[in-house]
Amino acid sequence: MRLRNAIAIATLSMATAGCSWFGGDEIEEPDLPEQQLYEEALSALEAKAYARAVEKLQLLEARYPFGRYSEQAQLELIFAYYQNYEPEAARSAADRFVRLHPNHENIDYAFYLKGLTAFEQERTFITRYLPLDENTRDPGAALTSFESFSTLLARYPDSPYAPDARKRMVHLKNRLAAYEVEVARYYLKRGAYVAAANRGRYVVENLQQTPATPDALATMIEAYDALKMPKLAATSRDVLKANYPDYRYQPVGIEKKTLIDAATLGMFGNDSNTPEPPPVGQTRPQQTPDTKVPNPSAKSAAEERSVFSKVTFGLFD
Repeated sequence: MRLRNAIAIATLSMATAGCSWFGGDEIEEPDLPEQQLYEEALSALEAKAYARAVEKLQLLEARYPFGRYSEQAQLELIFAYYQNYEPEAARSAADRFVRLHPNHENIDYAFYLKGLTAFEQERTFITRYLPLDENTRDPGAALTSFESFSTLLARYPDSPYAPDARKRMVHLKNRLAAYEVEVARYYLKRGAYVAAANRGRYVVENLQQTPATPDALATMIEAYDALKMPKLAATSRDVLKANYPDYRYQPVGIEKKTLIDAATLGMFGNDSNTPEPPPVGQTRPQQTPDTKVPNPSAKSAAEERSVFSKVTFGLFD
Protein backbone atom coordinates (compact mmCIF):
# COMPACT_ATOMS: atom_id res chain seq x y z
CA MET A 1 0.00 0.00 0.00
CA ARG A 2 2.80 2.39 0.86
CA LEU A 3 4.62 1.48 -2.35
CA ARG A 4 1.49 2.23 -4.37
CA ASN A 5 1.10 5.67 -2.74
CA ALA A 6 4.77 6.44 -3.34
CA ILE A 7 4.46 5.58 -7.04
CA ALA A 8 1.34 7.75 -7.37
CA ILE A 9 3.08 10.73 -5.72
CA ALA A 10 6.14 10.31 -7.96
CA THR A 11 3.99 10.13 -11.09
CA LEU A 12 2.08 13.29 -10.12
CA SER A 13 5.32 15.13 -9.43
CA MET A 14 6.79 14.17 -12.80
CA ALA A 15 3.62 15.24 -14.62
CA THR A 16 3.68 18.62 -12.89
CA ALA A 17 7.34 19.10 -13.69
CA GLY A 18 6.74 18.09 -17.32
CA CYS A 19 4.27 20.94 -17.80
CA SER A 20 6.93 23.45 -16.79
CA TRP A 21 9.59 21.71 -18.89
CA PHE A 22 7.49 22.07 -22.08
CA GLY A 23 6.48 25.72 -21.63
CA GLY A 24 3.45 25.35 -19.44
CA ASP A 25 4.48 28.40 -17.39
CA GLU A 26 5.30 31.39 -19.66
CA ILE A 27 7.50 34.09 -18.22
CA GLU A 28 5.98 37.51 -18.82
CA GLU A 29 7.85 40.78 -18.68
CA PRO A 30 7.16 42.75 -15.51
CA ASP A 31 4.63 45.53 -15.71
CA LEU A 32 7.11 48.41 -15.80
CA PRO A 33 6.05 52.01 -15.24
CA GLU A 34 5.51 54.15 -18.32
CA GLN A 35 8.45 56.44 -17.70
CA GLN A 36 10.84 53.53 -17.19
CA LEU A 37 9.72 51.88 -20.44
CA TYR A 38 10.23 55.15 -22.32
CA GLU A 39 13.69 55.69 -20.83
CA GLU A 40 14.70 52.14 -21.75
CA ALA A 41 13.52 52.75 -25.32
CA LEU A 42 15.55 55.95 -25.54
CA SER A 43 18.60 54.15 -24.15
CA ALA A 44 18.22 51.48 -26.83
CA LEU A 45 18.00 54.18 -29.52
CA GLU A 46 21.14 55.89 -28.24
CA ALA A 47 22.94 52.54 -28.23
CA LYS A 48 21.72 51.90 -31.81
CA ALA A 49 19.96 48.75 -30.63
CA TYR A 50 17.00 49.53 -32.88
CA ALA A 51 15.34 46.13 -32.69
CA ARG A 52 15.26 46.43 -28.89
CA ALA A 53 13.97 50.00 -29.20
CA VAL A 54 11.13 48.86 -31.46
CA GLU A 55 10.19 46.21 -28.92
CA LYS A 56 10.15 48.69 -26.03
CA LEU A 57 8.20 51.33 -27.92
CA GLN A 58 5.61 48.82 -29.09
CA LEU A 59 5.22 47.60 -25.52
CA LEU A 60 4.87 51.18 -24.27
CA GLU A 61 2.16 51.97 -26.81
CA ALA A 62 0.28 48.76 -26.04
CA ARG A 63 0.29 49.19 -22.25
CA TYR A 64 -0.08 52.97 -22.06
CA PRO A 65 -1.99 54.06 -25.22
CA PHE A 66 -3.15 57.30 -23.55
CA GLY A 67 -0.09 57.97 -21.40
CA ARG A 68 2.01 61.07 -21.25
CA TYR A 69 4.69 59.55 -23.53
CA SER A 70 2.29 57.97 -26.03
CA GLU A 71 2.55 60.57 -28.82
CA GLN A 72 6.31 60.94 -28.51
CA ALA A 73 6.71 57.17 -28.47
CA GLN A 74 4.82 56.94 -31.76
CA LEU A 75 7.26 59.40 -33.34
CA GLU A 76 10.24 57.53 -31.95
CA LEU A 77 8.78 54.31 -33.29
CA ILE A 78 8.82 55.69 -36.86
CA PHE A 79 12.52 56.49 -36.47
CA ALA A 80 13.25 53.10 -34.92
CA TYR A 81 11.55 51.31 -37.81
CA TYR A 82 13.52 53.41 -40.30
CA GLN A 83 16.83 52.63 -38.63
CA ASN A 84 15.93 48.96 -38.30
CA TYR A 85 15.42 48.68 -42.10
CA GLU A 86 11.68 48.16 -41.91
CA PRO A 87 10.46 50.65 -44.55
CA GLU A 88 6.89 49.39 -44.81
CA ALA A 89 6.43 49.51 -41.04
CA ALA A 90 7.99 52.98 -40.89
CA ARG A 91 5.67 54.40 -43.57
CA SER A 92 2.66 52.76 -41.96
CA ALA A 93 3.59 54.22 -38.57
CA ALA A 94 4.06 57.67 -40.13
CA ASP A 95 0.65 57.51 -41.82
CA ARG A 96 -0.93 56.42 -38.56
CA PHE A 97 0.67 59.30 -36.65
CA VAL A 98 -0.53 61.85 -39.21
CA ARG A 99 -4.03 60.40 -39.09
CA LEU A 100 -4.22 60.40 -35.27
CA HIS A 101 -2.44 63.70 -34.61
CA PRO A 102 -3.05 66.05 -37.57
CA ASN A 103 -2.29 69.15 -35.47
CA HIS A 104 0.76 67.87 -33.63
CA GLU A 105 3.62 70.34 -33.38
CA ASN A 106 6.10 67.78 -34.75
CA ILE A 107 3.97 66.42 -37.58
CA ASP A 108 6.50 67.79 -40.09
CA TYR A 109 8.96 65.26 -38.67
CA ALA A 110 6.55 62.44 -39.53
CA PHE A 111 6.27 63.62 -43.14
CA TYR A 112 10.04 63.95 -43.36
CA LEU A 113 10.66 60.45 -42.00
CA LYS A 114 8.10 58.98 -44.38
CA GLY A 115 9.80 60.62 -47.35
CA LEU A 116 13.26 59.70 -46.11
CA THR A 117 12.25 56.06 -45.63
CA ALA A 118 10.98 55.80 -49.20
CA PHE A 119 14.06 57.66 -50.47
CA GLU A 120 16.41 55.15 -48.88
CA GLN A 121 14.23 52.27 -50.07
CA GLU A 122 14.66 53.56 -53.62
CA ARG A 123 18.44 53.41 -53.22
CA THR A 124 18.71 49.70 -52.43
CA PHE A 125 21.88 47.66 -52.09
CA ILE A 126 21.60 46.40 -55.65
CA THR A 127 21.27 49.83 -57.23
CA ARG A 128 24.13 51.21 -55.18
CA TYR A 129 26.79 48.65 -56.02
CA LEU A 130 25.70 47.08 -59.32
CA PRO A 131 25.79 48.84 -62.71
CA LEU A 132 22.04 48.83 -63.28
CA ASP A 133 20.04 51.53 -65.04
CA GLU A 134 17.68 52.83 -62.39
CA ASN A 135 15.57 54.59 -65.02
CA THR A 136 14.16 51.23 -66.10
CA ARG A 137 13.07 50.27 -62.57
CA ASP A 138 9.66 50.86 -61.03
CA PRO A 139 9.71 54.33 -59.41
CA GLY A 140 7.04 53.53 -56.81
CA ALA A 141 9.25 54.32 -53.81
CA ALA A 142 10.65 57.43 -55.51
CA LEU A 143 7.12 58.71 -56.17
CA THR A 144 6.10 58.11 -52.54
CA SER A 145 9.17 59.96 -51.32
CA PHE A 146 8.56 62.86 -53.70
CA GLU A 147 4.94 63.21 -52.60
CA SER A 148 5.87 63.15 -48.90
CA PHE A 149 8.53 65.80 -49.33
CA SER A 150 6.15 67.89 -51.45
CA THR A 151 3.55 67.81 -48.69
CA LEU A 152 6.17 68.79 -46.15
CA LEU A 153 7.31 71.81 -48.18
CA ALA A 154 3.76 72.87 -49.03
CA ARG A 155 2.46 72.77 -45.46
CA TYR A 156 5.58 73.55 -43.48
CA PRO A 157 7.99 75.59 -45.64
CA ASP A 158 9.82 76.87 -42.55
CA SER A 159 10.40 73.41 -41.11
CA PRO A 160 14.00 72.59 -40.14
CA TYR A 161 13.70 69.52 -42.37
CA ALA A 162 12.63 71.54 -45.44
CA PRO A 163 16.13 72.31 -46.81
CA ASP A 164 17.16 68.65 -46.87
CA ALA A 165 13.82 67.61 -48.33
CA ARG A 166 14.19 70.22 -51.10
CA LYS A 167 17.62 68.87 -52.08
CA ARG A 168 16.37 65.31 -52.22
CA MET A 169 13.40 66.34 -54.34
CA VAL A 170 15.77 67.57 -57.07
CA HIS A 171 17.21 64.08 -57.40
CA LEU A 172 13.76 62.47 -57.26
CA LYS A 173 12.37 64.83 -59.91
CA ASN A 174 15.20 63.96 -62.29
CA ARG A 175 14.66 60.27 -61.58
CA LEU A 176 10.92 60.40 -62.31
CA ALA A 177 11.41 62.42 -65.50
CA ALA A 178 14.06 60.02 -66.81
CA TYR A 179 11.76 57.08 -66.14
CA GLU A 180 8.90 58.71 -68.08
CA VAL A 181 11.18 59.28 -71.06
CA GLU A 182 12.38 55.69 -70.90
CA VAL A 183 8.78 54.49 -71.01
CA ALA A 184 8.02 56.86 -73.89
CA ARG A 185 10.91 55.40 -75.89
CA TYR A 186 9.65 51.92 -75.14
CA TYR A 187 6.27 52.90 -76.62
CA LEU A 188 7.98 54.36 -79.68
CA LYS A 189 9.74 51.07 -80.30
CA ARG A 190 6.40 49.28 -80.09
CA GLY A 191 4.63 51.76 -82.35
CA ALA A 192 2.35 53.07 -79.56
CA TYR A 193 2.78 56.69 -80.61
CA VAL A 194 -0.15 58.16 -78.69
CA ALA A 195 1.14 56.72 -75.41
CA ALA A 196 4.66 57.90 -76.22
CA ALA A 197 3.49 61.45 -76.92
CA ASN A 198 1.48 61.54 -73.68
CA ARG A 199 4.49 60.41 -71.64
CA GLY A 200 6.69 63.06 -73.20
CA ARG A 201 4.07 65.77 -72.70
CA TYR A 202 3.74 64.80 -69.02
CA VAL A 203 7.44 65.47 -68.50
CA VAL A 204 7.28 68.80 -70.30
CA GLU A 205 4.24 69.97 -68.35
CA ASN A 206 4.95 68.59 -64.87
CA LEU A 207 8.67 67.83 -64.60
CA GLN A 208 10.27 70.84 -66.23
CA GLN A 209 13.89 71.93 -65.81
CA THR A 210 15.18 68.38 -65.64
CA PRO A 211 17.89 66.80 -67.82
CA ALA A 212 15.23 64.61 -69.43
CA THR A 213 13.15 67.54 -70.74
CA PRO A 214 14.81 67.75 -74.19
CA ASP A 215 14.51 63.98 -74.56
CA ALA A 216 10.81 64.27 -73.78
CA LEU A 217 10.37 66.96 -76.45
CA ALA A 218 12.25 64.81 -78.98
CA THR A 219 10.02 61.81 -78.31
CA MET A 220 6.99 64.05 -78.79
CA ILE A 221 8.34 65.18 -82.18
CA GLU A 222 8.93 61.62 -83.32
CA ALA A 223 5.53 60.46 -82.06
CA TYR A 224 3.63 63.36 -83.68
CA ASP A 225 5.48 62.84 -86.97
CA ALA A 226 4.46 59.18 -86.94
CA LEU A 227 0.86 60.15 -86.13
CA LYS A 228 0.77 62.60 -89.07
CA MET A 229 0.26 65.61 -86.81
CA PRO A 230 2.58 68.19 -88.37
CA LYS A 231 1.38 71.18 -86.32
CA LEU A 232 2.02 69.52 -82.97
CA ALA A 233 5.33 68.16 -84.21
CA ALA A 234 6.37 71.62 -85.44
CA THR A 235 5.41 73.24 -82.13
CA SER A 236 7.44 70.68 -80.17
CA ARG A 237 10.36 71.13 -82.57
CA ASP A 238 10.29 74.92 -82.16
CA VAL A 239 10.28 74.61 -78.35
CA LEU A 240 13.18 72.18 -78.50
CA LYS A 241 15.27 74.41 -80.79
CA ALA A 242 14.51 77.55 -78.78
CA ASN A 243 15.48 76.07 -75.40
CA TYR A 244 18.08 73.48 -76.40
CA PRO A 245 19.71 74.64 -79.65
CA ASP A 246 22.67 72.26 -79.34
CA TYR A 247 20.60 69.20 -78.55
CA ARG A 248 21.06 66.17 -80.79
CA TYR A 249 18.47 63.43 -80.83
CA GLN A 250 18.67 59.96 -82.29
CA PRO A 251 15.28 58.63 -83.42
CA VAL A 252 14.06 55.45 -81.81
CA GLY A 253 11.75 54.06 -84.46
CA ILE A 254 9.86 50.79 -84.37
CA GLU A 255 11.92 47.86 -83.18
CA LYS A 256 11.99 45.22 -85.92
CA LYS A 257 12.17 41.64 -84.71
CA THR A 258 12.73 38.55 -86.77
CA LEU A 259 11.44 35.06 -86.15
CA ILE A 260 14.81 34.15 -84.62
CA ASP A 261 14.52 37.09 -82.19
CA ALA A 262 11.11 35.88 -81.04
CA ALA A 263 12.28 32.28 -80.67
CA THR A 264 15.44 33.24 -78.73
CA LEU A 265 13.72 36.01 -76.70
CA GLY A 266 16.02 38.55 -78.31
CA MET A 267 19.25 36.93 -77.10
CA PHE A 268 20.77 36.97 -80.59
CA GLY A 269 18.74 39.77 -82.13
CA ASN A 270 20.96 42.76 -81.31
CA ASP A 271 23.87 43.00 -83.72
CA SER A 272 26.48 45.45 -82.51
CA ASN A 273 27.75 45.87 -86.07
CA THR A 274 24.44 47.21 -87.36
CA PRO A 275 24.86 50.93 -88.20
CA GLU A 276 22.67 53.29 -86.20
CA PRO A 277 20.61 56.04 -87.85
CA PRO A 278 22.19 59.50 -87.83
CA PRO A 279 20.96 62.25 -85.48
CA VAL A 280 18.17 64.55 -86.55
CA GLY A 281 19.37 67.20 -88.97
CA GLN A 282 22.32 65.18 -90.24
CA THR A 283 22.68 63.02 -93.33
CA ARG A 284 24.49 59.75 -93.60
CA PRO A 285 28.23 59.92 -94.35
CA GLN A 286 28.96 60.35 -98.04
CA GLN A 287 31.09 57.80 -99.86
CA THR A 288 34.66 58.95 -100.44
CA PRO A 289 36.65 58.20 -103.59
CA ASP A 290 38.89 55.83 -101.64
CA THR A 291 36.00 53.67 -100.52
CA LYS A 292 36.03 50.27 -102.19
CA VAL A 293 32.76 49.20 -103.73
CA PRO A 294 32.18 45.44 -103.74
CA ASN A 295 31.90 43.80 -107.15
CA PRO A 296 28.43 42.23 -107.55
CA SER A 297 29.79 39.74 -110.06
CA ALA A 298 32.42 38.43 -107.67
CA LYS A 299 31.47 35.18 -105.96
CA SER A 300 32.02 34.67 -102.28
CA ALA A 301 33.82 31.70 -100.84
CA ALA A 302 30.51 30.21 -99.69
CA GLU A 303 29.11 30.31 -103.24
CA GLU A 304 32.20 28.50 -104.67
CA ARG A 305 31.88 25.55 -102.26
CA SER A 306 31.04 22.18 -103.79
CA VAL A 307 27.82 20.27 -103.18
CA PHE A 308 29.73 17.71 -101.08
CA SER A 309 31.14 20.49 -98.91
CA LYS A 310 27.68 21.90 -98.34
CA VAL A 311 26.17 18.52 -97.47
CA THR A 312 28.94 17.71 -94.98
CA PHE A 313 28.89 21.26 -93.56
CA GLY A 314 32.54 21.69 -94.48
CA LEU A 315 33.81 18.91 -92.22
CA PHE A 316 36.04 17.48 -94.92
CA ASP A 317 37.22 20.72 -96.53
